[in-house]
Amino acid sequence: MCGIVGIYNHPEAANMAYLCLCAEQHRGQESAGIASVDDKKRFHHHKAMGLALDIFDARVIASLPGRKAVGHVRYSTTGSSSLENAQPFLVREGQGGLVVAHNGNLTNALEIRHQLEASGAIFQSTMDTEVIMHLIARERSGVLADRILAALKQVQGAYSLVFLSDEVMVAARDPKGFRPLVIGRVDEAYVVVSETCALDLIDATFVREVLPGELIVFDQDGMHSHMMQPTEVHKAYCIFEYIYFARPDSHIFGRDVYPIRQGFGKQLALEHPVEADVVIPVPDSGVPAAIGYAQQSGIPYQMGLIRNHYVGRTFIEPKSEIRHFGVKVKLNPVQDVLKGKRVVVVDDSIVRGTTSMKIVKMIRAAGAKEVHVRISSPPIKWPCFYGIDIPTREELIAAHQSVEEIRGFLTADSLGYLSHERLYWFEKLEPREWYCDACFTGKYPIPLTDAPEIMKESGCGACKKD
Repeated sequence: MCGIVGIYNHPEAANMAYLCLCAEQHRGQESAGIASVDDKKRFHHHKAMGLALDIFDARVIASLPGRKAVGHVRYSTTGSSSLENAQPFLVREGQGGLVVAHNGNLTNALEIRHQLEASGAIFQSTMDTEVIMHLIARERSGVLADRILAALKQVQGAYSLVFLSDEVMVAARDPKGFRPLVIGRVDEAYVVVSETCALDLIDATFVREVLPGELIVFDQDGMHSHMMQPTEVHKAYCIFEYIYFARPDSHIFGRDVYPIRQGFGKQLALEHPVEADVVIPVPDSGVPAAIGYAQQSGIPYQMGLIRNHYVGRTFIEPKSEIRHFGVKVKLNPVQDVLKGKRVVVVDDSIVRGTTSMKIVKMIRAAGAKEVHVRISSPPIKWPCFYGIDIPTREELIAAHQSVEEIRGFLTADSLGYLSHERLYWFEKLEPREWYCDACFTGKYPIPLTDAPEIMKESGCGACKKD
């Protein structure tokens, strides 16, 4: 999962990009980068491992002049977590160059990469994004938009992209629309970002979303739209953006995120009621759903777990053993809220189950009489190949254990997942018409060319119709 930003025609383009990356930091904490183009058509580029706030200071921003810039924050889903795979990618060709920032995963990148390598192509990273750049470079005719269109017709999978040349900025979204991508305006400048929360930070006006299958060119004459192919009836918006990834104050896929998450909690309370004294969230992602659960059930809502917001990605554990140390660094129970209480703890999902188990034990150690776990999504049984770091099927606890077996593993008094049917409480159309939920169902909307064994195992027939 990644966050991307493009700024066109702003006197502080790099600084605007940096602020947008800070707003989208939740979409990737491994690396961050910004590339800009100055008035003399020279490219400037800076990227590093870590958080945007730590990477970019006034000195670095000053080294990125120009009225056009592209930025990226990364959480790796393909390619290792290393500087060579950090984005944006800058490729120099002839007297110019081309920059790209990518959110998503291609499902036929390995196949294309092998074909390109066999014909002499040399790759500098293990990222699927570089495949797109090679395909563009091989298109010899037409303006940049034509070359990008020709390249994207050869790839499959999820992609929201921002390109930057010395003349224009280009935004593109895959025909299924897996990942969000929105357009805003700041005075005379155009802004393209993954989420609207980034627009809010820089006082940009929301214009609209980039449509699935749309390519938009931003130049001195304004904004020009091109469709890669006829608009598909069957979209595949990632439902996990609503469940977890998008910030709750964002507006994506035509809807506000917060009330949808709150609705997940209300549906969960209707589906899995329990007699209890307090409802608490696993912060921060479980907060809206826990509020919804409390509102629907009438059980008081409290912050029974406090999150330490200043924990980095790594920390030094003491030599003397401390039980559940990794979870305790990030979360700490409030004993006054939990002691002697029947507790409902609400979280957005369970992946491997180990963290949830430690949280349950931590709540019990704080004196809770009962611990009832409620999850505001269905069981995750299949890995994601469209841009979310969901592990292999062997590592997914729900792929091999029943709900009762998972409850036992967690040591909870009860466990309830939101059903697939109630997940779509907000959508009157058939869910498969608009959303990708392959992580729950195993029905992948685009063929997994690079992982045929998963496609065969899932028995998915939906992808064969497209």
